[in-house]
Amino acid sequence: MKRIGMLTSGGDCQSLNATMRGVAKALYNIYQDEVEIVGFEDGYKGLIYADYRLMKPQDFSGILTRGGTILGTSRQPFKLMRTPDENGLDKVEAMKHTYRKLKLDCLVVLGGNGSQKTANLLREEGLNIVSLPKTIDNDLWGTDMTFGFQSAVNIATNAIDCIHTTAASHGRVFIVEIMGHKVGWLTLHAGMAGGADIILLPEIPYDIDVVVEAVKARQKTGKRFSIIAVAEGAISKEDAKLTKKELKEKKKTGIVYPSVAYEIGAQITERTGQEVRVTVPGHMQRGGEPCPYDRVLSSRLGAAAARLIEKGEYGYMVAVKDNDLTKVPLEEVAGKLKMVDPQCAMIAEAKAMGICFGD
Repeated sequence: MKRIGMLTSGGDCQSLNATMRGVAKALYNIYQDEVEIVGFEDGYKGLIYADYRLMKPQDFSGILTRGGTILGTSRQPFKLMRTPDENGLDKVEAMKHTYRKLKLDCLVVLGGNGSQKTANLLREEGLNIVSLPKTIDNDLWGTDMTFGFQSAVNIATNAIDCIHTTAASHGRVFIVEIMGHKVGWLTLHAGMAGGADIILLPEIPYDIDVVVEAVKARQKTGKRFSIIAVAEGAISKEDAKLTKKELKEKKKTGIVYPSVAYEIGAQITERTGQEVRVTVPGHMQRGGEPCPYDRVLSSRLGAAAARLIEKGEYGYMVAVKDNDLTKVPLEEVAGKLKMVDPQCAMIAEAKAMGICFGD
């Protein structure tokens, strides 16, 4: 009897259930009645505190189109994994104990950057791990695509689409703040798909003067409105030169804005006199049903994970390379971010169309 553990960790996304379904259906197909799947509640927390349930084939029925995760999820910061909990419990030893008590043959981890680091830690501790690349940010190193990304792009794009009509009606500048603290893939794709005039990414520190001039240039050509797609982690050239400590001190003085979008909006109004409105889709970008692309990708990734388990190939993340699936060693993935290259072809093509990146 094969016993496989499964957990979803970190921020949720639309196709976690679809991916778990892919893993489960492939495992049941391979092993028939000779496999048991143990689902851990709320991510690594369930593994730490042995909060789990034995899952049945019917648990994976009807969830292809269901957003969120039937197992629940939580954020367990990697930097605190070696720190005992409030009761002095060694979390790493507790996870290993749960794994061995349940006599698991493998643990399947669906998660983003921090989750992959913990998965690699458990690999280093001797556990059999297979991981799957989950994040709406598409920032995992080693894979061209993560599941959840395209669904989030669709939602963020729709937000920009909806803003276009009201922006045109009122002749305003609208800033749409897109998720992405450290990387700008989601903002870049949604911005281009939604026809944004200005796109500001964490990887390209912006000059507010350049942004303002781009807005003024549109006004001069008779354009009544401008759409700006801003990543949560967008940063000005001035702030990008500061250390984390200096930036923290700077934020203690002067006006405190809810986010960078509101700060940029205030600066544009001050310099142009034009009305600015900020829209923050927020967690809507993580919610709802997965788009068809993600349903297909999740199914493929899940089946590929099951094949790795069948072959006994552990310690890998299933990845997408040139639309084919491959495996990448966890130690190569853990702790690395896939950033937007400011010199990449997509940026160059966007600039060729007149999109301003604030640089």
